[in-house]
Amino acid sequence: MTDPQPITPAKPFDLTLAPPGSKSLTNRALLLAALAEGTTRLTGVLLADDTRRMLEALQQLGFSLDIDENNHTVDVHGQGGVIPAKQAELNLGNAGTAMRFLTAALCLGEGTYTLDGIERMRQRPIGELVQPLRELGAEIDYLGEPGYPPLKITGTGAFDGGFVTLTPTLSSQFISALLMTGPLSERGVTISFDGEITSLPYIKMSLKLMEHFGAESAWGGPKNNAVRVTKGVYRARPYTIEPDASNASYFLAAAALVPGSSCTISNLGSESVQGDAEFCDILGLMGCEVTQRLTSTTVGAPKPGRLTGIDVRLHRMPDMAQTLAVVALFADGPTTIRKVGNLRVKETDRLAALETELTKLGAAVDVKGDRIRIHPPEGNNLTPAAVDTYDDHRMAMSFAIAGLAAPEGTVTINDPGCVNKTYPAFWDDLQKLHAAALTPAK
Repeated sequence: MTDPQPITPAKPFDLTLAPPGSKSLTNRALLLAALAEGTTRLTGVLLADDTRRMLEALQQLGFSLDIDENNHTVDVHGQGGVIPAKQAELNLGNAGTAMRFLTAALCLGEGTYTLDGIERMRQRPIGELVQPLRELGAEIDYLGEPGYPPLKITGTGAFDGGFVTLTPTLSSQFISALLMTGPLSERGVTISFDGEITSLPYIKMSLKLMEHFGAESAWGGPKNNAVRVTKGVYRARPYTIEPDASNASYFLAAAALVPGSSCTISNLGSESVQGDAEFCDILGLMGCEVTQRLTSTTVGAPKPGRLTGIDVRLHRMPDMAQTLAVVALFADGPTTIRKVGNLRVKETDRLAALETELTKLGAAVDVKGDRIRIHPPEGNNLTPAAVDTYDDHRMAMSFAIAGLAAPEGTVTINDPGCVNKTYPAFWDDLQKLHAAALTPAK
């Protein structure tokens, strides 16, 4: 646990910022580059707890990586679909992407592999990935409670692949894991979706990145509800990783909450492959001034007027729920966030955590099923509180934004070091808002 972090209120600011690379893209690109033929140079790589878990795991599996910490580049020497190590015991901490993606990828190996993590990881369901992998020919055993890590994977060096039907899953990462393994299976992989596709933008992100490395896929079926990845190979190609759209949301939200402020995120715009890049549109619905170009996004505080509460479905970008919930503290009227039931199986039960911490700050919060409704405190006057973060980076970063728009001493963040999971420089970058304060007109 790190010492509590008091949040200093911000004055009106005008900031341009490029957050570190996307965690989602980094861990996908690292794995695909390792499975590709040849050497891939990745630039803009995020170096944080989650991605370091993937880097360490790949090295344990026998892949050669040249890591340049200063320039955030990694040269990955791919093995053309072969897992070099015949045996490995991987501890993946609480890195969900690493756990899910490697569970599928190791089905390509020839040998025995165990995957485990911290206690919270052992509480995060993985049965919705293990079952379809078994249907596609994998041999996977649970070493503890069925449906949860730790796992034991026994590979023969050949993964059948084939056809599988999925009902709505708790995480799109299960789907991405199946798809990324598909080109290297014996028959390719076809997934038919019986119901709504979980976090579709993340699926499209995976397919786009797979295409970059040479995979071929196509949508079809009577309702365009099936995707097929054909058997093939991945080939090394250089790739530059975009800034993390999820982490950019905190600075866009800060601009929304501090009157007279504006924030521009560079190298992240409408051509982004990240679904969370659309969060600016949500802020626009609340009354913010939004300008999104191909490679940049700018959000300004409402001018004139105030933020307005909204009713919105966030199943396409569930990681934005915490950011929006904090923005809702400063809106006129309630905000309802729907279709975010999978928040219960993230780094913590985020719906329960949001209910507890928003209530501390004076909001009236109602959680039912897969939705949360926030009634801001009267006059948007927050009750001073120390916010618990539950070892969840997004709890720390989202609630920090509340303190920027509240009086001195209102918000303190407990265990601020948990941001190291995806954004070690977050607190330094937050200080840039103060450095970018506008000079009052004389």
